[in-house]
Amino acid sequence: MKLVRYIVLGFFLFSSFSFAPPSLKIARLKYNGGGDWYANKTSLPNLISFCNKQLDVNLANEEDIVDVGSSDIFSYPFIHLTGHGNIVFSEQEAKNLRSYLIAGGFLHADDNYGLDKFFRREMKKVFPELNFVEIPFSHPIYHQKFNFSSGLPKVHEHDNKPPQGFGLIYEGKLVCFYTYECDLGNGWEDAEIYNDPEATRQKALQMGANILQYAFTR
Repeated sequence: MKLVRYIVLGFFLFSSFSFAPPSLKIARLKYNGGGDWYANKTSLPNLISFCNKQLDVNLANEEDIVDVGSSDIFSYPFIHLTGHGNIVFSEQEAKNLRSYLIAGGFLHADDNYGLDKFFRREMKKVFPELNFVEIPFSHPIYHQKFNFSSGLPKVHEHDNKPPQGFGLIYEGKLVCFYTYECDLGNGWEDAEIYNDPEATRQKALQMGANILQYAFTR
């Protein structure tokens, strides 16, 4: 269960050398329930490319896909979850995800509009003793390489709500960061998919880089 911590250490050792092969992969979380876990197909490769350039790290160019109930999840210090619809975790899957997060893994979930009630319900299976809390703008996740003194950037508008970052905090550690009402992953997509202003895309990528940097250094 401590494997994740050793992988993160290896990431920093290898990323210090420009000639090193990609030393680490991040993963997209595949879940059951019918929701589109595969949404935003260009988002993570674009974020990875941005982080490799801006953070001087050495991530593999493509993300892996990992099932929430698989032991392979422990091979990834960072996993990303997104979608628009239903999520269902079995008892075994919830237990596996809990063990992963307690062991040092990190989950970033991005509501792609319509995910909220399902994600919150299923994460209660993972941490029944915890509630999502809004992460204050002073939190380090907003102040890594890039400063976001007003919190998350707004990429797409849906219900005239402000973007919010929520978290699950276990024994003083932020183990899950949930971006809501901001469509952060849409901002990572190829420019021609949504035709967002380049400034908006850059803000989204910068915030994504902050999340990765925080996950690897906390």
